[in-house]
Amino acid sequence: MRVDLNSDLGESFGAWKMGDDEAMLGIITSASVACGWHAGDPIVMHRAAELAKRNGVAIGAHPSFNDLWGFGRRVIRGTSMAELEKMIAYQIGALQGIAAMVGHKVTHVKAHGALGNLANDEDDIALALGRAMKAVDPKLVYVVMPGRPTVAAAEKLGLPMLQEIFADRAYEDNGQLVSRAHAGAVIHDAAAAAQRILRALQDNVMISVNGKKVPVKIDTICVHGDTPTAVEMARQLRQQLERAGVALKAYNAL
Repeated sequence: MRVDLNSDLGESFGAWKMGDDEAMLGIITSASVACGWHAGDPIVMHRAAELAKRNGVAIGAHPSFNDLWGFGRRVIRGTSMAELEKMIAYQIGALQGIAAMVGHKVTHVKAHGALGNLANDEDDIALALGRAMKAVDPKLVYVVMPGRPTVAAAEKLGLPMLQEIFADRAYEDNGQLVSRAHAGAVIHDAAAAAQRILRALQDNVMISVNGKKVPVKIDTICVHGDTPTAVEMARQLRQQLERAGVALKAYNAL
C-alpha cells in the first residue's frame, strides 16, 4: 500500500511564526502552502517552496477567504461564484510565481479553513474552486474529501483528484469534519491518531464521534502544521505507517 502524507504549511506571516515548516518538510511527502490571504507572505512562501524542493516534497496552493485577522476560519458570504473563482486563481498564481523562483512547481490545490469546509458542504463553491483550478491549469490535482461535494465537482470538471482524510480531526456522521468550535474537534494524541489512521487504511472507514463507520477512499493523509503537537504527530504517524508496511510517497510519484 502506498499513500501520500501531507500538511498545511507556510502559515507564518512577517514577524509572526506559525508551526515548524522545516521539521514538517523532513517528514511529509506533500505540502499545501498558504497564499497570503489567511497567512503566509512572499518570503514565507518562498522559504516553504525552497525547503519543499530540497526535500522532494510536492507542493500545492492553499487558498482561503481574504481573512488574515481570522486565519481564514471565518465564513465570508456575499461573494459571487465568478468573483470567488478569480480570488482562488489569484492565490494559485501567486504561489506559482514563487515556486518558479526556486525551480519547483505547484501541482495541487487544497482549500483552507472556512472555504474548504464550505466547498465540502456546498456544490456551487466546490464547483467554483474546481473551475478556478481548471482555468489556471487543468492538470492541477483537486484535494477533496470522500463523499463530499468536492468529489462530485472534480468528477464533473474532469479534474484529477486526491481523496484526503485527516489524522488530527474528528469526523461527523456525514463525513464532514467536526467544527473547531466543539471540544474534541482537534486530536492531539499522536499515538491515538496513528492507530485510527492505520485502522482507516485497513478498513477504508473513519469512525465518527458517534461511533459510525464513515466509508472513505484514502489517497492522502493530513496532519495540520499549526498545532503544538504537529511535528510529533507527523513523525509518529510516518513511523507507524512504515512499520505496518505502508509506503509513503508524494502523490505525483504514486
